[in-house]
Amino acid sequence: MAFVVAGIARAADEPKDLDKIPKPVMDSLKAKFPKAKIEKWTKEKENGKVIYDIEFKQEGRKAEADIAEDGALQNFEREFDAKKLPRAVVEAVEKKYPKSTMKEVLECTELKDKKEVHAGFEIVLETDAKKSVELTVAKDGKILEDSSAPKTEKK
Repeated sequence: MAFVVAGIARAADEPKDLDKIPKPVMDSLKAKFPKAKIEKWTKEKENGKVIYDIEFKQEGRKAEADIAEDGALQNFEREFDAKKLPRAVVEAVEKKYPKSTMKEVLECTELKDKKEVHAGFEIVLETDAKKSVELTVAKDGKILEDSSAPKTEKK
């Protein structure tokens, strides 16, 4: 039990294993987000590439970045004010999940040919059935992903 409590107490600080993140990944993160305070990170394999998924705060706002092992920034998400969402996004969410409450909104950006491209909004909802749902919605209101939809296997 003491081990769990110590782990929770340490969660407020940056993780102790940041030295396991390769220098090119850290350099890329700090170049884009100079004031990033890392809260959590994982190492994953996507399409045969090693990707570091880093969750952090930048000037008090939640953010996340996926960075390849060689330091190439793949995409990032930043906390976004729900009141500033485009009308089409709000209407799509309300139509699909009436009576839901937005708990978190992140603006998603992908890098394509070294250019930042808006990739939609990741929205965490609590439905009227007290179920948590995560949606990704394009600016035009098209639902790109829905965590409550049946999963298809990725290869």
